[in-house]
Amino acid sequence: MAQGEGTPRLRPPAHSLDRRAVGWWRAQWLLLTAAPLAVLCVLAALIVPARPWLLLSAAATAGLGASCAAWLPRWWFRTHRWEVTEDAVYVRTGLFLQEWRIAPMSRIQTVDTVRGPLEQLFGLATLTVTTASAKGAVRIAGLGHEPAAALAERLTRITRDTPGDAT
Repeated sequence: MAQGEGTPRLRPPAHSLDRRAVGWWRAQWLLLTAAPLAVLCVLAALIVPARPWLLLSAAATAGLGASCAAWLPRWWFRTHRWEVTEDAVYVRTGLFLQEWRIAPMSRIQTVDTVRGPLEQLFGLATLTVTTASAKGAVRIAGLGHEPAAALAERLTRITRDTPGDAT
């Protein structure tokens, strides 16, 4: 059979993440930036001879962190996609190096939802689908809490009814 005849094509997963994921990612960037910024500012206050260089480093760190917080979450939101069918879980992530993960239902071992403190603040959750793969679990981070719980329930139901031993 020639390529393309009856061969299913890999298409982008249909669903995007919850829009609140952009705010969640921004908050993560700002918190990640705040720690070194605080250290640089404290050092600038304590070490007078190095103050100009430390304040310049603090300004560069603040600028870079603010730029990343402003642009990267929007870009990630456009590139991260997921979908669940009766056959598999599909996830596409990445900016420059895009990764596609496909977990067949027959390979799924566990389905978990996790809500860290920031995720709870934004009403989000991460769905983790553990498979019998050496690559590890498939994660969909940035789902709304309620849709993530419903999706976990749906995946549990589908995998229960799917033949196979998940190995």
